[in-house]
Amino acid sequence: MKEQKYIIKNIKTFELKDIFDCGQCFRWNEQEDGSYTGVFEENVLNVSKTNNEIIFKGICKEDIKKAVEKYFDLNRNYEEIKNKLSKIDENMKKSIEYGKGIRILNQDLWETIISFIISANNNIPRIKGIIERLSKKYGKEIDWNGNKYYTFPTAEELKDVTVQEYRELGLGFRDIRLYETTHMILDKKVNLEEMQKNPNTMEVREQLLSLSGVGPKVADCILLFSTLKRFEVFPIDVWVRRVMNDLYIHNQDETKVNKKEIEKIAKEKFGDLAGLAQQYLFYWRREA
Repeated sequence: MKEQKYIIKNIKTFELKDIFDCGQCFRWNEQEDGSYTGVFEENVLNVSKTNNEIIFKGICKEDIKKAVEKYFDLNRNYEEIKNKLSKIDENMKKSIEYGKGIRILNQDLWETIISFIISANNNIPRIKGIIERLSKKYGKEIDWNGNKYYTFPTAEELKDVTVQEYRELGLGFRDIRLYETTHMILDKKVNLEEMQKNPNTMEVREQLLSLSGVGPKVADCILLFSTLKRFEVFPIDVWVRRVMNDLYIHNQDETKVNKKEIEKIAKEKFGDLAGLAQQYLFYWRREA
């Protein structure tokens, strides 16, 4: 595969930090020059921004323009979405101003499932480290620019991996979950291709919840951040509960705020854009 390059000019919603550091992905790393390098599917890309240009360059299995448009969701009008959400209230407007460059990536469904199982009760540096070790050991090697990168291993590439081998990669209690989920998918107990085609979000969510290590928050993250692209879901973690309580619920003890209450408010206020609202609020509260 030879190096390819693609440049986009004058795109309004595209800030590297907002996209790569908002908690949706784990395989992108900031470089010394402020650009980011990452691996997705069988592609290794460096993304930089200079004035009004976004420059993508790297090794791509297919045409770089096609790969970038799909992965970075470039055919969706985020300006329209931000305008709509900004009108809801002042809090939403503020959070959008803070995270104005967020785009929700179209990440491979299988990789997103495994990555978010790994993310449970974990911090971002550790999640990234585990995913990197898993990829290095079981994925395919790609050489670019004098460095070695590794694709995320497929279910097929993980079929003979034991629970003990997962444990040795530092997975802790998640080792058995990774093993069980891999085999459920290999045995077609959960069919990822059919899941992609199913328009019923609640049915897809139930299927995801049947996988080992997938609880409600992880299921919602998979629905939102993968190629499933269900913008109506509202993943709830500590940060989201905190921000929703501070802004809308005002319970003196935030630990007493239940998820049903948060989901009800999210649905009423944000409707079918709840997932995007969640990203702006989460990123704003965590970073600012």
